[in-house]
Amino acid sequence: MARSRAHDFAAKQRSILRSAAAVFAEVGMDKASMSQIAAHADVSKALLYHYYPGRDALIFDILRTNLTELDEAIAAADQPDLPPRQRLRALVHAVLEQYRDADDYHKVQLNGTQTLPQDQRDEIMAIERRIVRRFAAVIRQVNPELEAERPILMPVTMSIFGMMNWVYMWFKEGGPVSRAEYADLATDILLGGIERLR
Repeated sequence: MARSRAHDFAAKQRSILRSAAAVFAEVGMDKASMSQIAAHADVSKALLYHYYPGRDALIFDILRTNLTELDEAIAAADQPDLPPRQRLRALVHAVLEQYRDADDYHKVQLNGTQTLPQDQRDEIMAIERRIVRRFAAVIRQVNPELEAERPILMPVTMSIFGMMNWVYMWFKEGGPVSRAEYADLATDILLGGIERLR
């Protein structure tokens, strides 16, 4: 008979993922051990292996969980009935809010995707592409001419991701710019640039 899941399975799994991301971010993908992750998560190695058979499974689940939750947060924030500029602003705010306390996850995403087998990498990339397509669709509404003479919609779209995805490198909570203020700033920079591309 199959072993039933504990009532706190999901909470413990989330705690393990958070601890694993912290260890991977601190010591690197190749140096992190299951023993270090178990110690950081304050669980036994046996319990850790009950959840995940090894580091590769942890890396994949960190990436999949983080990106799926980001995709869901963006979808929830998206309001197609809004004017395109306001709609874009709402999406940027949603992303940066989802990035709160997620610096370790970012480091794993930057360094871990290429370590995955192709089928898992494809699954991760499918989520990433879905997120990018949503932004691109809104940016196209802001300025349809981005695809008129030169195919620059994708470079423009990736520019906003550059502003959002690297924020963990410098942003400090309680600093001179709040997270919401930076979301507005990044949106204004992109919108100002889009206006000049007419």
